[in-house]
Amino acid sequence: MAVEGGMKCVKFLVFIFNFIFWVCGVALIVIGIYAQVGLGQPLAVSSSSASSTPIAILVLGIIIFFISFFGCCGAWKESYCMVTTFAVLLSIIFLVEIAAAIAGYVFKDKVRSVLEDGLWNAVRTYGEDEALTEAMDELQRDFMCCGVNNYTDWSTVEAFRANSSVPRSCCRVNTTTCNVRPSPATVYEKGCLQSIEAVMKKNILIVAAVALGIAFFEILGIIFACCLMKGIRSGYEVM
Repeated sequence: MAVEGGMKCVKFLVFIFNFIFWVCGVALIVIGIYAQVGLGQPLAVSSSSASSTPIAILVLGIIIFFISFFGCCGAWKESYCMVTTFAVLLSIIFLVEIAAAIAGYVFKDKVRSVLEDGLWNAVRTYGEDEALTEAMDELQRDFMCCGVNNYTDWSTVEAFRANSSVPRSCCRVNTTTCNVRPSPATVYEKGCLQSIEAVMKKNILIVAAVALGIAFFEILGIIFACCLMKGIRSGYEVM
């Protein structure tokens, strides 16, 4: 039996909100790609777990993208099973997001220390790990920074202390000796830790706003899905 009256309105609201969920899924996919491209190198030098964060966002976006399929089809076909599946999966996603937000707040102070430790590790092992070395070079070029706190951090590495130099990726001027006997006139003075923190603080409000918007629509989706489930089960007819 089909739904009628007020439930018919709920049916179309569920369908519309699932389109919004689809857009939210696409938004998360875009954010994941942006984070991977824009923050890939900082996360790569910080830790292996941090470098997987953009991938996790991307996967979450893909999951929401497909969950919206169940909601749209379930609402259109008035399938109790599909609408129930949609409501359950969306509830799980919402709870996971809440848990992630709580964990992020609790461990927010550790983010800086993890990032700092990762940067120091990249500095001390520079030249030993090719992938990490390339990541550090790209990071310094892209963020126009040098070292962890400033360019003098490279003097803690024997290879650079011996000839009073820094990696060429620190150079602000393109000369053959720009990295020898470095000074603020020839290399980037600011450290990468400060530069990365500035970028993260700049974008955190955008990420938070998107997350809150997605959570709001998820709650509405769950409520309307439950109402539609009740209507379908009651066996009303569409007008």
